[in-house]
Amino acid sequence: NYRNQWPGISGNFVTSHFSYDQKVTSLYGGLGLMVVQDNAAQTLKTTRVSGIYAYNQQVGRKFSINVGFEATYFQKSLDWNKLTFGDMIDPRRGFVYQTNDIPRGGTVSGIDFAAGIIGYSDVFYAGFAAHHLTQPNESLILGTSPLPMKITAHAGATIPLDGTTASKYSKGGASISPNILFRQQDNFTQLNMGIYIKKDALVGGVWYRNKDAFIVTLGIQSDYIKIGYSYDVTISRLGTGTGGA
Repeated sequence: NYRNQWPGISGNFVTSHFSYDQKVTSLYGGLGLMVVQDNAAQTLKTTRVSGIYAYNQQVGRKFSINVGFEATYFQKSLDWNKLTFGDMIDPRRGFVYQTNDIPRGGTVSGIDFAAGIIGYSDVFYAGFAAHHLTQPNESLILGTSPLPMKITAHAGATIPLDGTTASKYSKGGASISPNILFRQQDNFTQLNMGIYIKKDALVGGVWYRNKDAFIVTLGIQSDYIKIGYSYDVTISRLGTGTGGA
């Protein structure tokens, strides 16, 4: 995955994400590896490497439950030379002075943990996850700055449109898939509501992110490959000059 948020303004957020997972029958589930690098304004960089284990339990002929656990090593670094301060500004000439602020920061690293559960069938799914269970300290200067716990709840369904069964739909035909996702971290909340429409190998969709953006997606999906593109149309007061995401 690659995401470039607000490329139309200085200080954009670029995130790159790689993941791999595989079923391991002897472990009654699967193992996964995930690497994420986030670069905020070419100034604050965060790298996360995660190992994941998921346990699978079938509780009915058509219903299963997965329970997942994640352990992460993270490193966050700050490029002090990219920061600007008020004492650097000349009223007419702009940023022309050296700051008297004492350089601080550098690099911080630590261990982070997450867990989640999801129940699913061929027709619907619902799940819950909790990240930053131990609220690790990520302060780059003196003192502590615990990373608040983040909770996520999500659900969705797949509804065939041409009278086929859910298992037949996955091989072709047409379907519609409504989805909802809710996140809360400290005092911040996010609600995403969206819908996908699939016809054979073609997939399209639209999402609404609370008071921030509409997200349009388009892609192709087969048994062996899935490729997609999404674009965020900013509707907040930031305006379309952000370049979306």
